[in-house]
This record gives sequence, structure tokens and C-alpha cells, in this order.
Amino acid sequence: MPEKHLKDDMKRVTIYSVAHEAGVSLATVSRVINGSNVVREETRKRVQDAIDKLEYKPNAVAQGLALQKTTSIALVVPESSFSYIGKIINGLLNVAKIYKYNIILHTSTVGINEMNEIIENIIKSHVDGVIVYNDHLKQDELNTLRNYNVPIVYIGNRMSGDSICSVFVDMEKAIMDLTGNYLRHGVDDIAVIQDRKNPLVSEQILSGVRKAYENAGKTFNGYVEIPNEYRTTYAYLGNYFKTHRHQLVIANRDSQAIAVLNACQENNISVPDDMEIFCATDSKYNDMARPQLSSFSIPSYDLGALAMRIMTKMLNHDTINDKEIELSYLYTHRQSTK
Repeated sequence: MPEKHLKDDMKRVTIYSVAHEAGVSLATVSRVINGSNVVREETRKRVQDAIDKLEYKPNAVAQGLALQKTTSIALVVPESSFSYIGKIINGLLNVAKIYKYNIILHTSTVGINEMNEIIENIIKSHVDGVIVYNDHLKQDELNTLRNYNVPIVYIGNRMSGDSICSVFVDMEKAIMDLTGNYLRHGVDDIAVIQDRKNPLVSEQILSGVRKAYENAGKTFNGYVEIPNEYRTTYAYLGNYFKTHRHQLVIANRDSQAIAVLNACQENNISVPDDMEIFCATDSKYNDMARPQLSSFSIPSYDLGALAMRIMTKMLNHDTINDKEIELSYLYTHRQSTK
């Protein structure tokens, strides 16, 4: 090892060093650091002398030990959403850094027992709170976390309770308004593409379309389910559009909207002249597609930043006037709609 690195390691002092020097436990050192009055004066002086002698600088983890806090927040996200949540994570990390919290990332697929394993790992890690951006976390699993008095902030879905807050964009209402506008202009052959990877958002989109049809006194029957034997949306739609035409197709995410676009081109369906395509969730790929895909621009960075700020308030027992915080969206018109 180079001499400089050796000297740096020799200078590195941890809470373990202080505990060894003072002949006490880590918890005792942490109690002294946090000013606890349950430590005897003789022991407190011994620990303080060790801190002074070793020139120890307490870190956030050491300060959290006496309070049974880890200064860590668990973030639960589905692997399938990585292309969408980059800005959400950036916003969350920037606020976490300000308040000196660490983020522990848990990713999930659609495995039957996987969410149970994630919940178990979260509980074992003794995190201070949990931030969730995940379609696969069910109510009973949330209740399990609540039983351990773990504060939860849910991103993307409206939810609240004694220890639960949420930050979201109301996708159901956004889609309902969009569909209602099309219906008022005589466009009533609308299809919604099922999103098996994001079932909750898919249900919100479907519900929004159905409500718009109900408000217009019409019946919606344009839900396009992807059969289980097809591994991808694109594999199915190539055949679907050989015999089906719609005025407007709504997809949740970019890959599905691009699948619709490609299937249309292969079947000589002109977009947007013969059929319009709308992608509910915006991404950089919507700009890259040809024609470019119209979508909702969602304040992803703000969702993450606000979720983390609310978490800090919950952990500090600050007053939270609104446990369900709705952010606005922007309709972004591009070439795939008229």
C-alpha cells in the first residue's frame, strides 16, 4: 500500500475506535454524542476524553444509533420503470443529500414472492422510512410496513393514512380530460393498450377513458388486452392492426407507443392521418420517434424531491397539512396527433 494511503488509513477514526479506547459499547458512545442524560458522568467523561484524544468527528450514522435511527431511506422501484424514474431518483437524492440521508435501492420484477422478500429486507435493515414507486406493492404489504411504524411516501398513486403520504399526478383525470376532448370533437373510436408491466397505471388510464365515455353517454369497448402467449406488445400488435383500425390509440409508455407506431407503418396505417397515437407518460424517446409522440409531460424531478422532503417532515414529526399532494402535468403536442 502506498505510504500516503497508509497514513490516511491510520488517521481514519471511527466510532469503533472511540468505543475501544473508552472501553464502552457503541451504544454508549452514541448516547454521549447525542447528549443523552442516561450515561453516568464518569462514563461520559471517559468517552469524551477518548473523542478528544482521537480527534473523532461524529457522523450521521453514529448519531443515529442511540435513537435507533439509521439515517437511511428505502426506495422501492420496479425494474421495468428504470427508463422513467431517472429524474425522480435525481430529485429524491438531491433532497436526501441536503438532509443527510442515505438511499437504499430495492428493485422488483413481477415475481410472486419477491415483494415479500423486499418487505422482509426493509424491516431487517431498520430504515427510518420507505419511499415507494411500485405498482406491485399491495395494501397488505403496506400494512406490514405500517405495523413496524415505518413512515411511507408513495410516489405516483393517491394514498394516505396515519403513516402514509403520497405525491402524484392524477393520471386518471388527465386521461379522462384528454378523452373527453376527443369525444367532443367526434372522435369516439378510441383504443387503450394494456400495460402488463405497470398494471396500476394501466388501470388508471382505462378508468379515465371509461369515465369520459360515461360522461358523454357512450360505452367504451376499445380495451386491447395483450394475450399471455405474447411476450411483447409489439409481437401482438403487428397482427392486431391487420384487421383493426382506430381513430386514436392510447398507450402508457414509450415502448408501447412505438410498438403501435411500428405496427401501423407495417400495415400501411398513416399516423396521424389514419390513426392518432398518444403516449401517456413522456420520455426522451417520444421526441426521437418518427413521427414524434404526443404525451403528458410529468414533473418527475419534483415528484422525487417533494417525496423526500415530505419524508423528512414525517421523520421530524412536523405538521403535514396535506398528505395527498397532487402535481400538475402538461399536454405536449407532437406529430402523432392532429
